[in-house]
Order: sequence, then structure tokens, then C-alpha cells
Amino acid sequence: MSTSTISASDVNKLRQQTGAGMMDCKKALMESNGDFEAAIDILRKKGQKIAANRQDREAKEGYVFGKVSSDGKNGIIVAVCCETDFVAKNQDFIKYGESILDLAMAKKPAGIEDLKNLSLGNVTVAQSLLDQMGKIGEKIDVVDYQTVSAEKVIVYNHPGNKLTSMIGLNMSGAKVEEAGKDIAMQAAAMAPVAIDKDDVDTRTLERELEIAKDQARQEGKPENMIEKIAQGKINRFYTDYTLLNQTFIKDDKKTVRQYLEGTDRNLKVTAMKRVKIG
Repeated sequence: MSTSTISASDVNKLRQQTGAGMMDCKKALMESNGDFEAAIDILRKKGQKIAANRQDREAKEGYVFGKVSSDGKNGIIVAVCCETDFVAKNQDFIKYGESILDLAMAKKPAGIEDLKNLSLGNVTVAQSLLDQMGKIGEKIDVVDYQTVSAEKVIVYNHPGNKLTSMIGLNMSGAKVEEAGKDIAMQAAAMAPVAIDKDDVDTRTLERELEIAKDQARQEGKPENMIEKIAQGKINRFYTDYTLLNQTFIKDDKKTVRQYLEGTDRNLKVTAMKRVKIG
């Protein structure tokens, strides 16, 4: 097909189908002699080339999406990253991320790779990411995917959508939901690493203990006191970094545990997820 026979409507049709730029669509149609399917393949290959060229680029910007199912028992967080804040705030990028979130909610994949293998429209999520790279010209990726199932799930999307927290509770009801919102905000603000002391990863605990011992030695503490001092620092770590033992952000006279018990003595946090980008 010659340049003269490639109409503006053809270019616009391809642009609507792929989201690629006008000039890229025109070039693809020229290269494919007007074959729309071949032109789409050409644009996808361009996306793949961009992806390959940008593997070493850092996608530090993006958008974190959180959603709860209509019955309130399942929650999902999906983080989609890009290279610039300009793209992260673009409505087309946000709409694309929301489509992945909705797909994840509908299909409930087991993990991030399973999510990428799901079909989004006529292509997989993985292929759609490459298509987005071709369209936008930046590295785009799904970098985190978290799920929670519980009697009641609360998702808190922090303003700016760089941070989302998700809490699972063992009960439901109006008072429980209100408490869940407070706890989800606590998790977002205070970045706990675990729900309670026994939930702290063993390797994390061992690392903190060694750091505490080294600090005590550097401060010149007697060797026979090192272990006791280190344990004291670990207790402080629990207070600072385990959700139930943190000081409640809305009332510094209470711990989160005490706040929950004040809501309902049987109320328990069964799951906690926190995703942050940037």
C-alpha cells in the first residue's frame, strides 16, 4: 500500500486498537502494506525492542491499586511501575492498571507470574505490558501482587497511590469495619514487618539481634551484659515494628492490641499486606 492510500481513518483505527502513536501507526501500516494484523505485530515487536533496551532502567514510579470484593471477604493489591511520575499520573496508565486489578479480582491468580499469564483482552498481561512499553516508551511492569482472604478485608489506598495496605479480620460488622480502617491506616503509616512477635521472620530476628549485640559492644558494654542488652533492643524492635505492639496512631496511650480489644475482645487481625513504590 502506498503512502497516498493510507488514510487518516486507517491510522486512527490502528491507533484506537493499539494505543500507539499516530506516526508509529502510519509507519506500521506502510511497512505491512495496509495489513492491520501485521501492523499490530510490528507495533508489538517495537514494544519488545523497547522492553529489551530498558531492562536496565529503574521503574521507580507508578501506581498501587487496591480493591475489595463485593462480599468484603477478598482483597487484592496490584502495583504497576513505570519510569516517570508524568506517566504514573496519566489517566490511560491508571485505566490500564485498573484493568489488571479487575482481572486479578475476577480470576484470583496464585501469584504474579500467573497474573501475567492471564488473558487481558486478546493478549496476555505479559504481552500487554510490552504493548504499553511500545506505546509509552518507558519500562512498564507489574512489580507486586498481594491477596488476602478473611471474614472481613479492609484496603487503604494512601493519597497519591504510591502506598496501599490491606488488613484481614476474623469478624465483620460496622464497628469492626471502622476499626479495620484504622488498623489499615496504621499499617500504612508505621510500616510493621509482622502482625505480632511470633510472626517476625526468623532471619529478620537474627539479624536484628546481631545488630543489637554489635551496637552494645561498640558502646563498650560488658560482655556478660551483651545478651541482656540485645534482648532489650529486640523488645523495642517488637514495639516499633510489630503491628499489635505498636503505639496506636490515633491514641498514644494505647497499643494497637488494646485498641482492638476495646472494639471487641474477640477481634483479631488474621492477615496484613503493605505495598509501597517509589
